[in-house]
Amino acid sequence: MTETLRRSWSKDLDAATLYELLKLRVEVFVVEQACPYPELDGRDLLAETRHFWLETPDGEVICTLRLMEEHAGGEKAFRIGRLCTKRSARGQGHTTRLLRAALAEVGDYPCRIDAQTYLADMYAQHGFVRDGDDFVDDGIPHVPMLKPARPLPPQAELP
Repeated sequence: MTETLRRSWSKDLDAATLYELLKLRVEVFVVEQACPYPELDGRDLLAETRHFWLETPDGEVICTLRLMEEHAGGEKAFRIGRLCTKRSARGQGHTTRLLRAALAEVGDYPCRIDAQTYLADMYAQHGFVRDGDDFVDDGIPHVPMLKPARPLPPQAELP
């Protein structure tokens, strides 16, 4: 693989890198999928947001995702979003590579994703299960999915 996996907390992203990540997302979600929603939703620069991406040797971003930490109900969990791959780079395992990197960071905590319905089987291969009713977002069918928390191993009892 000649692509380099990168990861950064939002606060550590330089302007040029953030621009390239957002540019790819706009290219895929707004232009290609014709979703006229506000791509800049205020979450990219939150302190608990991490960005993962793959870049070519010449610095082109070809795949990206956003990992956000959440604390609903006081419980730590994660949410993956804005996962996309440049059209010319699809079918080469880039999405799986980024997803595995993000899930390694999630560890044993639960993780949610609102998946485009046609990708539900792909996410299921990574441990996600359907977690609610299908819904339509900007004209595209989605399904809420959850990768449940892994229970901690039982502690050995002391004699």
